Amino acid sequence: MVDGPFSLASALQARQEQGLLRARNCSAQVIGTRMVVDGREYINFSSNDYLGASQNPLIRSAWQAGLASWGAGSGASPLVTGYTAAHRELEEAIAEWLNVEAVMLFSSGFAANQAVIKSLLAAEHTVWQDRLNHASLQEAGSQHCCRMRRFRHNDLAHLAALLAPAQGLIVSEGVFSMDGDQAPCAGLQALARQSKNWWMLDDAHGLGVHGTNGRGTLAYQGVGSEQPDVLMATFGKALGTAGAFVAGRRELIDYLVNFSRDYVYSTHMPPAQAVATLAAVRWVQSADEPRAQLQAAVRRFRQGAHALGLPLLPSETAIQPLLVGDSLQAMTLADAMRARGFWISAMRPPTVPKGEARLRITLTAAHDEQQVDAMLQALVQEWSRCVHD
Repeated sequence: MVDGPFSLASALQARQEQGLLRARNCSAQVIGTRMVVDGREYINFSSNDYLGASQNPLIRSAWQAGLASWGAGSGASPLVTGYTAAHRELEEAIAEWLNVEAVMLFSSGFAANQAVIKSLLAAEHTVWQDRLNHASLQEAGSQHCCRMRRFRHNDLAHLAALLAPAQGLIVSEGVFSMDGDQAPCAGLQALARQSKNWWMLDDAHGLGVHGTNGRGTLAYQGVGSEQPDVLMATFGKALGTAGAFVAGRRELIDYLVNFSRDYVYSTHMPPAQAVATLAAVRWVQSADEPRAQLQAAVRRFRQGAHALGLPLLPSETAIQPLLVGDSLQAMTLADAMRARGFWISAMRPPTVPKGEARLRITLTAAHDEQQVDAMLQALVQEWSRCVHD
């Protein structure tokens, strides 16, 4: 096979030389905080399973029951025969939980974010995005026909200077996936209302973890009862399954059902997955103890890291970024931690800005004090060896 118009090998070689080459790691087993890769067991500090829901017996049993009732797949797109009573029951449960009019399901958060931006915005519209928004949001805005303006991270004054009246959509994450900090939701809501633009919140990393009954970042911040015009969140983090939803007014959901090509032309989520996710939605509303355990792990880690002089970014969430800067040094540190039995992922450009490579450490409700302390001791020892000014 010849490269033809595509020089694949040279592109891969360049990434490797820059310390940016990516590769998949195949887990042979995952049980709680422990995972097995290439025959070796690690303590996993990279999972988004913040409350341990993926291992919850009630949720696993619900998935098995869904398989027995519905089979392995949905068999079609949602507008053909792929929309079932299992999907509808999940949508209605989410709508009641979050006090929204209507909900629709997607196979992934990436698909949901793409669907919203591509369906709602036309050439005459503008999308204003936080500079650190997830790649699914940034890519949809940059590749679609609308204009995209990016405002400085969590900088409401900069956003206000860029805004124009009633021209489009303001978009932010609730909890930022790489930095772990939270959006100023009340300020975003106020600017949207003042300018008569819509606003969208991606709460993938906040739903289930924060707020009363796990309602997410808005509830945690006490931002009234008024929801964003568009709310998106995923099931693959605190709820422990997979997929995503978009929520809002009934008119919005009806519009997306008709105009979202990402929804209309994709095979729908398996009904068994919807059954399991419904069990997760019901469980997470009363999961106060796991939420408290998670926050205790976060506090212990941050206190220990500060005492040891490790440069954490200012996050109070489960996402705890340890800023390294250089991509090669971040990879060296991650490899050294794996050699000590701790699985921690290095995040490098383009996932994070150039010069801001980091270890993205995630805490979960399943991590105990001994695991957190052991990881910190290994981390501070390897930091002095692997990271250089």
